[in-house]
Amino acid sequence: MRGGWGHHARHWAGRGERGRGEGRARRMFDGGELRLVLLKLIADEPRHGYDLIREIERLTGGAYAPSPGVVYPTLTLLDEMDLIAQSASEGAKKAFAVTSAGTAELAENSELVEALFARLAALGAEREKVDVKSVRRAMGNLREVLMNRLSAGDASDQTLHQVVALIDEAAQKIERL
Repeated sequence: MRGGWGHHARHWAGRGERGRGEGRARRMFDGGELRLVLLKLIADEPRHGYDLIREIERLTGGAYAPSPGVVYPTLTLLDEMDLIAQSASEGAKKAFAVTSAGTAELAENSELVEALFARLAALGAEREKVDVKSVRRAMGNLREVLMNRLSAGDASDQTLHQVVALIDEAAQKIERL
């Protein structure tokens, strides 16, 4: 394939995958950017960690969802910085609300926050533009068939090479469309 996965690699960078020939994909957020995104979402309405993950995934049309291993430590940091505080919550989940210091932090970084949410919206719009339901269904079907066939443990090296060749051939044909 010429040029590898190109711009499509950026869609999957948030899930830890890389496009071929691209080296390491850029992270969705750098430095304190996720901190500001979470703070803004909490300022909009009190939320717990899982709500934040789901909301970011919704904003990107499913193209990106931060892992709990990134979100929960960031929430702890925001709490320690007194930018959020635990609020009344249902059950065992800790919901957080923004503090006055958090509101001031958002005001101080309003341009960056706006740019970050524009980036999330753009990713969602790009995903929507290229995300056709029938393609997603077919890709899911291929994934399931591969997982079932290869996890059986009886696939020979020859079978694996044939599978790889078929996938590469399909990719090349699609690229030439």
